[in-house]
Amino acid sequence: MTTDTATEVFEAHRPLLMGVAYRMLGRSADAEDVVQEAWLRWSGADRDGVREPRGYLVRVTTRLAVDRLRQIKARGETYVGPWLPEPWVTDLGATAPDAAERAVLADSVSLAVLVVLESLSPLERAVFVLREAFGYPYAEIAAMLERGEAAVRQLAGRARRHVDERRPRYDVDPGRRRDLTERFLAAAAGGDLDALLALLAPGVRLVGDSGGKAKAPLRVLENADKVGRFLAGAARKGVPDVAYRLLELNGGPALLVLSGGEPDTVFQLDVADGLIQTVYIIRNPDKLRALPTA
Repeated sequence: MTTDTATEVFEAHRPLLMGVAYRMLGRSADAEDVVQEAWLRWSGADRDGVREPRGYLVRVTTRLAVDRLRQIKARGETYVGPWLPEPWVTDLGATAPDAAERAVLADSVSLAVLVVLESLSPLERAVFVLREAFGYPYAEIAAMLERGEAAVRQLAGRARRHVDERRPRYDVDPGRRRDLTERFLAAAAGGDLDALLALLAPGVRLVGDSGGKAKAPLRVLENADKVGRFLAGAARKGVPDVAYRLLELNGGPALLVLSGGEPDTVFQLDVADGLIQTVYIIRNPDKLRALPTA
């Protein structure tokens, strides 16, 4: 295999590898580092002996992501306030035209699921991602992780139970989520408390991620009155030179607030029964730099 061919093969698999690495890590920069390291391994490997490049590349990327996740957990870093994954631009309608497949992919990369995955062990997370998001057979996952198939099945069962117990219920239908996102924008931008309360479920939660680098609640807000009043108050304070953009992040519609043309805030909503169940607010500037502004 020539160098040019090796590059073409790797680039053809890059979206898949980024998908695996991001779901494993919840951090775009770390995922990109892992994929770059996978490229270095691929470019320096004896590729003539690789019969299935896809399997080889996914295996290398998964192992590198497991190692990176172990390093992150070992550092035991503290984070100011609630932590949310770094927003990731997706276009699942283009990559998975089948509605059922798109729903599975959207669920596996959603903020709600990625938050739960943070509490899994690195191996549990790897097995969950490979099995649930990409449908790999247990035998292939076992080979990738150099574990017995029985052990991998146990890891998968434990991870699935953990996610099912902790994942909030929400509607993945993009049309319904987009409709509520647009209505939320109209109500929140105008500081209309009554309109906001009409959209919020009684037990709605607001999770704000600032990392201590911007203004956002340092604790999760709960119930419609608290969340509605916070959002209305924030709207009254305003954002200088504000503009809004709807885009697809983490498999669903999201609202990007721009200030002076630069990313300021991301809002994303979990919706069920026609009402907003969770409002995610990401304001940590380190997590917003890579988002498109036009």
